This record gives sequence, C-alpha cells and structure tokens, in this order.
Amino acid sequence: MLYAIPYPVIDPVLIEVGPFAIRWYALAYIVGLLVGWRYVRRLVAGPPKVCESRDVDDFLLWATLGVLVGGRLGFVVLYTALQDDFFLQNPLAVLQVWKGGMAFHGGLLGVAVAEVLFCRSRRIPLFAFTDAVACAAPIGLFLGRVANFINGELYGRISDVPWAMVFPNGGPLPRHPSQLYEAVLEGLVLIVLLLVMWRRKGIRCRPGILTGIFLVGYGLARGFAEQFRELDPGVAFLVGGTTWAQWLSVVMVAAGALLIVRALWRPAREPA
Repeated sequence: MLYAIPYPVIDPVLIEVGPFAIRWYALAYIVGLLVGWRYVRRLVAGPPKVCESRDVDDFLLWATLGVLVGGRLGFVVLYTALQDDFFLQNPLAVLQVWKGGMAFHGGLLGVAVAEVLFCRSRRIPLFAFTDAVACAAPIGLFLGRVANFINGELYGRISDVPWAMVFPNGGPLPRHPSQLYEAVLEGLVLIVLLLVMWRRKGIRCRPGILTGIFLVGYGLARGFAEQFRELDPGVAFLVGGTTWAQWLSVVMVAAGALLIVRALWRPAREPA
C-alpha cells in the first residue's frame, strides 16, 4: 500500500481582476529578476569592482529578454519538437508563454548570449560580470520551482516514500514532490554555496570560478533530481534510462569544470 501526505492545494492564480490575472509562476519570474537585480548590484560594487551600478540596472532588461526568449525557444526546440509538430502547425502558439512551457537550459543560453553582447557593448570584463549574475541565478531557480509545486506541475515519479503526495494532475498514486527537491538543491544550496565562495577574496579575484561553480552545481543538482522527476508527456527515456535534461546537465558540468580550470590557470585580478 502506498501512503501519501496531503497536497496543499493552492490556487495558481494569486490575483484575478476581470480578464487580468497574476499567477504565482509569473510572480516567481518577476520577483526572481528584481531580487536578483538588487543582489547583483550589491555584488559588483566589489572589491574588485566589476562595473557601475547603472550597468546592472540596464542589464535587467537584457536578462529578462534572455530568460523569456531563450526559455521559450528552448522549450519549443528541445522538448515539444521531440513530441509532435504542434508548433509547426500553430506557430503563433510560440508566443503564448502565459500557457506555460519554459526550459531552464534554453533560458540559461539566452542569458549567456545577453551577457556576452552586453559586456562587449559596455567593455565590462565578461567573466567577472557573469560571476555576479551566477550568484543571483539560484534565487530565481528557487522561486520558480516553488511556483511549479504550487501549480502542481513537473511532479515526480510514483513513490512510496512517507512524504509522497497525490498531485491533482498526476493520477491517483502518490509521487515524489520533486519540485521541492529541485527548489532546495538548485536554489537554496546553490545560493549559500555561491555566497560562501564569493566572500573569499581569492575566488572573487579569479573571474570565471563562480560561474563554473554555478554550472557544475546546477548540473549535478538537476542530474540528481531527474531520477525522481516524471518525464514530460511524450518524451521517452534515453540510453541507460537517462533523460534529455541529464545529458544537458553533463554538458553544463563539463563547461563549468573548464571555466574553473581556466580561471585557476590565469593570473588573479587585483582589487580595484
């Protein structure tokens, strides 16, 4: 017999006035970006100083576009395109982000492109800037996973653990609350880890290490959590029972490790 604890049903819509509604998921994106913006603003003040506070203010728009465009296109290309040709038949549906469908790896790539273009346009040291942004990224990840839990989406696989839950859209059997696993590992753990590392002067003065730690940390956390997360509808397991997200996470871990090695081999920056 499988046991389950009650799922705390929360209305996905926080506020609704006529045809307008504010959903928890949208609020998670907004709060994550705003809190992350203030956090990065404080970090870049140094030492060593990375850029001016107004540069961070301007980058907020770039980051927002990177997250939204990259996350949506990542979902369409990497996930939905593997299942059917829905978006080929309904191209305008790509713009309907309010109906859900965002991919973290796509959003990460979108922000990375935004960072490269922005830093080139402002002549800001790229990896010194990405280190500060990487420290703030887990804030949005934590809030996003909590919003997934509130929406009852991206739930885990069927389980008999004592804390398993029956999700409204997950059938009658109890499942892992994998959204909470990811909120803790990808969010809280990474926030603390990166903050501890940032406080070490030797780390701050070697641009790229914190970006690398974020990539490695997220890749390991996501790869582990995927063992408990239910696959998206229509998506099959890959070789050895692995998932597409796990293979993308392997790429992230490798890229992060290379950044760390690169930063350790290069001379440290002098505090400004």
